[in-house]
Amino acid sequence: MNVALLGHGTVGKGVTDIIENEKIEGIHIVRILTRTKRENNDERFAVDFGQIINDETIDTIVECMGGEEPAYSYVKECLEKGKNVISANKKMLARHMDLFELAKERNVKLLVEASTAGGIPWIRNLCDISRDDAILSIQGIFNGTSNYILSRIFEEDMSFEDALFKAQELGFAEADSSDDVCGHDVRYKVCIAILAAFGKIAREEQIFTCGIDHLSSREIAYARENDMVIKLIGQAGYNEGKLSACVLPHFVTKGSLYSCVGGNDNLCICQSKYLGKLSLIGQGAGSYPTGHSILQDLIDVRDKRAYEWHIEGEEEIFQDIEAEFYISSDHFFPEELIKERIDESSFLSRKCRLCDLMKYLKEEDFIAIME
Repeated sequence: MNVALLGHGTVGKGVTDIIENEKIEGIHIVRILTRTKRENNDERFAVDFGQIINDETIDTIVECMGGEEPAYSYVKECLEKGKNVISANKKMLARHMDLFELAKERNVKLLVEASTAGGIPWIRNLCDISRDDAILSIQGIFNGTSNYILSRIFEEDMSFEDALFKAQELGFAEADSSDDVCGHDVRYKVCIAILAAFGKIAREEQIFTCGIDHLSSREIAYARENDMVIKLIGQAGYNEGKLSACVLPHFVTKGSLYSCVGGNDNLCICQSKYLGKLSLIGQGAGSYPTGHSILQDLIDVRDKRAYEWHIEGEEEIFQDIEAEFYISSDHFFPEELIKERIDESSFLSRKCRLCDLMKYLKEEDFIAIME
């Protein structure tokens, strides 16, 4: 199979390194699209997308550009032209679920293992399990940057600012880390996992999200006093026939599975009717782990054994997840929702639904689930 790469940054280089170092049989990178022409005399490099879309010998595209545009336009055009596409672009995919339906219409593959949880085989497992089992819920640590920051805070007593700076210095976080710390990156990945697990198209704006950008010394101190740590977790599942999903920090007990997943690792958990609980831990980002996931998708296309999408259409997302919550806010909350006041600006809620609290929450408030 003849492959073209769109983008040759961290992920793209990982793909080419693995394929060329391991001499993967039957997969040939024949064109690499970059913003500027490379000076290494490699004839595969190009700056004109037309050289790829109009080349009928290229049957499969690997998109690892990042961002919405021009990635979305390029991927859409490739699918319309009958080319298979493998993408690592969670933001673009979550915001343009029409691409999955287009791929089915054109009878080509759109595979996205590398878009969620880096090197962990998460999406293909969800697709496989859902063929003969009812997935009840999905949950996990899906963002390595936020997990690295939280790990440094609780393991090394770093401040949030110092941990973020260290993550940026090591390349785990971008200069603009808002998608990571605000929880948006996790929300994109939850959307993709919902499609794989439940066959439903979820709109990201319906998924309630609170990141760690409003995390303060108050929450950190409370966690330490109670022998807990904080993790940013995305989750989705059915409750009384309604699909609920959210992205929230969780206070988890030290020694629990979640608390043991440190650094930039990810944890993916699936609960299903017959298989029960499946937990996968591994590297959530990085050149080679993500490149490895892309290569797995390429091999599946080559061998005609790619996982299939079962799309049942769009479904409304609710916030019916029930739990006890930690809330830090200077705003009014009814006393009937409050179980225990911690101080004048924070309290623990009674067991209730997330939607019961949302009507009182403000953008600057911090909310987390108590495990």
